[in-house]
Amino acid sequence: MSNYKQTLNLPKTDFPMRGNLANREPETLAKWEEMGIYKKIREASAGRDKQFILHDGPPYANGDIHIGHAVNKVIKDMIIKSKQLNGFDAPYVPGWDCHGLPIENKVEAEIGKPGEDIDEATFRARCREYAGQQIEGQREDFKRLGVFGEWENPYLTMAFENEAGIVRALGQMIANGHVYKGTKPVYWSIGARSALAEAEVEYHDKTSTSIDVKFSAVNNEEFHQLCNSTRTELPISVAIWTTTPWTLPGNLGVAVHPELEYAAVECDLGSGPEVILFAAELVDSCMQRYECDNYKEISRCYGAALERQLLQHPFYNRTSLLVLGDYVTTEAGTGAVHTAPDHGVDDFYTGIKYDLGLLNSVGATGTYESYVEKFAGEHVYKVEKHILDELNENHKLLNSESFVHSYPYCWRTHTPIIFRATPQWFVSMEKEGLRDNSLEAIKTVRWVPAWGEARIDGMIAKRPDWCISRQRFWGVPITLFVHKESGDLHPDTLNLLERAAAKIEQGGIQAWFDLTTADFLGDDSEHYEKSTDVLDVWFDSGTTYSHVLQDRGYAYPADMYLEGSDQHRGWFHSSLLTSVSINGIAPYKQVLTHGFTVDQQGRKMSKSVGNVIAPQKVMKTLGADIIRLWVCSADYRGEMSVSDEILNRMSDSYRRIRNTMRFLLANLNGFNPAEHLVASDNLLALDQWAVATAGSLQQDICEAFENYQFHTVYQRLHNFCTTELGGFYLDIVKDRQYTTQADSHARRSAQTAMYHLAEAMTRWISPVLCFTAEEIWRQLPGDHSETIFTQTYYTELAALPDSSLLSGNEWDRIIEIRIEVSRALEVLRVDGKIGSSLDAEVTLYCDQEILDLLSKLQDELRFVLITSYATLNPLESKTTAATQAEIDNGELWISASASTHAKCVRCWHHRTDVGTDDTHPELCGRCVENVEGSGEPRLFT
Repeated sequence: MSNYKQTLNLPKTDFPMRGNLANREPETLAKWEEMGIYKKIREASAGRDKQFILHDGPPYANGDIHIGHAVNKVIKDMIIKSKQLNGFDAPYVPGWDCHGLPIENKVEAEIGKPGEDIDEATFRARCREYAGQQIEGQREDFKRLGVFGEWENPYLTMAFENEAGIVRALGQMIANGHVYKGTKPVYWSIGARSALAEAEVEYHDKTSTSIDVKFSAVNNEEFHQLCNSTRTELPISVAIWTTTPWTLPGNLGVAVHPELEYAAVECDLGSGPEVILFAAELVDSCMQRYECDNYKEISRCYGAALERQLLQHPFYNRTSLLVLGDYVTTEAGTGAVHTAPDHGVDDFYTGIKYDLGLLNSVGATGTYESYVEKFAGEHVYKVEKHILDELNENHKLLNSESFVHSYPYCWRTHTPIIFRATPQWFVSMEKEGLRDNSLEAIKTVRWVPAWGEARIDGMIAKRPDWCISRQRFWGVPITLFVHKESGDLHPDTLNLLERAAAKIEQGGIQAWFDLTTADFLGDDSEHYEKSTDVLDVWFDSGTTYSHVLQDRGYAYPADMYLEGSDQHRGWFHSSLLTSVSINGIAPYKQVLTHGFTVDQQGRKMSKSVGNVIAPQKVMKTLGADIIRLWVCSADYRGEMSVSDEILNRMSDSYRRIRNTMRFLLANLNGFNPAEHLVASDNLLALDQWAVATAGSLQQDICEAFENYQFHTVYQRLHNFCTTELGGFYLDIVKDRQYTTQADSHARRSAQTAMYHLAEAMTRWISPVLCFTAEEIWRQLPGDHSETIFTQTYYTELAALPDSSLLSGNEWDRIIEIRIEVSRALEVLRVDGKIGSSLDAEVTLYCDQEILDLLSKLQDELRFVLITSYATLNPLESKTTAATQAEIDNGELWISASASTHAKCVRCWHHRTDVGTDDTHPELCGRCVENVEGSGEPRLFT
């Protein structure tokens, strides 16, 4: 047998089949570092008439990045890279949130408490150092993920200029009348010893004790009369129900709803006959709770009739005022609410209405103050038994029971929180119309997904004033001076704020703490107190648009903010309030949110469950591009499932894409586009179809990227590799590529099409598989830029020309028929009658429409069907051996059989003319022509 291998155009490429990404990606990273990839992109983008600004929501500078961080940063990076690909100048400035309690806790565990074990200045310096160390580790992981950005000059909320910018933003909000100081109940973290904002609160199930308590009427007879009761000889009281027994020492009132009916119920609950008042519709449920069967309702009244009646506190020698409150409901309890103005928002405002005052009974550490009778020094978390003992001793406890309910926790210390009335700095939602203006600004923003608008709208509509002060050490100071007697701000506050900002810009936040009141105010200092509070960290990140985007000369408002779906109450929220209060507009044009990561069973990631997927481990085993492909494939609008199994499936999908690109590169061996490129009008019909199909797909991919539908990009790209290319075009074109003469028009046409496909597809995958795209880019023939990432979409994907021998619809019909022929051949293969499809011959019995179409392909139909012979006959001549094909329109019958002809050793077709040439007795006629003649002609395939 002669060796004809050297006469074939076999594929050849240095692009390896195996990705080996874990080892190869770091090499690409090193090249990017060496070339200064981000600077190269910025230089190439300079002067573009379209700009896109995605403002980075800063991750917290504490701990290693987790899979959620990877999702967030990869989505941002895909958007930035796809915008660049679409002709935008899309810079990206990554940032970090650097102040706050988690860093304080870490440093405190390391060197001790500030002001006790170590001085505050040293503590802050160590916090700054610690945050810097955390940033370094996170930055390297983000870069390892292939995320491009201004990594050498990120924004840090602890950078001196940014700390000063935060102070200046506070000054602008004060100038616009939004900031005030007041005493009211706020979320108070005992663990953090600080006030909290709503965004710093999370809810967990907690086991608490609910109690029913009697408040006896001071004027028994008058109270009976107001209740329309004639049983004045019996003691009468009001029953309250509470889930926070520790707040009873702070009780100053009992609230009832003015329009609810209340029933006076005669009963004996162990203290003798008495009358107790309940909401009428709750009487039965209360008596069931007290296990009392013998009771009767004796009268009713409306809550409004009881206003300002005095009740006796259950264990103190003081009275509580009966007040009215629209917030009282009958969902649970007794219909009467114990009111402690220090410990609840509704209670507080009711206290203002009725002039109840405040007791300030609980300190910052959660213990009762020294002047609190009976409970001084006890902790609110541990006082419950003592309070129940006092109630029992005074015969006021009707019932107590444990129950599980959703309770607010500090999201930093993960400890239960309390409401505590303290003097704090607030941003008013009403004073200057911030609520209404923010709600209007929300309507100007594109929310992706669309439900985000309703979510943030509801939060803004119902939220209380924003408490922006914290009693911590590592944070941007509230640089204000308050008059010791009046509580008013210094009349020169705005100038003083600017002076403070200038000092901080030079020396950081410590500059403020180092300076005394006298340093700022001189002789006036004795009348003013210098604030020692720091700002809520949400204020830090919520004002970054002003000293990041604006100070760096980028567009404001930003084109996009992008974070997890919890940020409607976090960064999106605080940024909206500050931007509207300062500039009257939302800081963003679009807001995109993504879901959280869960395992295959929908469970949250947890070390105890053992389902945590660490991105660092994945990058060291499978590679960053696998993470990126998984992020692209997942529908980020909901929860995103990830597991080792899912990532391994992604590796399979990646191999499909990689091997498709490898096939294209390998068959571009010997192709120089400057010399061998064939004009679109001169391409073979199949090649014209392939290029035109890619052009149509490119429009879809561009649109999907622009609409942030990344899973659509993945699906279309994967399907293109699997179906249109692997299942049709590349399968057919192999014969022509391998067997025709090296410099023939037929081969150069195929190579031109594959070159166009490779150029386009490398660009398509670049926002997602950035390492792989760069690796491919270096393998493409012809002159190319140093990196794929300075390129825009490929512009040489010509539509099918009018002169094309077959239309797009005709090719669709041919593909449908080919699928049916393949099914028929599979039957022969399963029966062991053929190996490959070239071992078969087919006869097609067609209606006239199909006959006319397939006749156009002439002898090249066999190359489309990948059979040795393909014969066409009219429908009426079909034989009993034929089977009917399942096609949408028309009628087609197929007869397939194993070929009985000799097999050509070069092209593997079974042909009658094999052996007719004495010089090449093992070749078919067309192979003889390709080996020694002028080459076979091709028109279609």
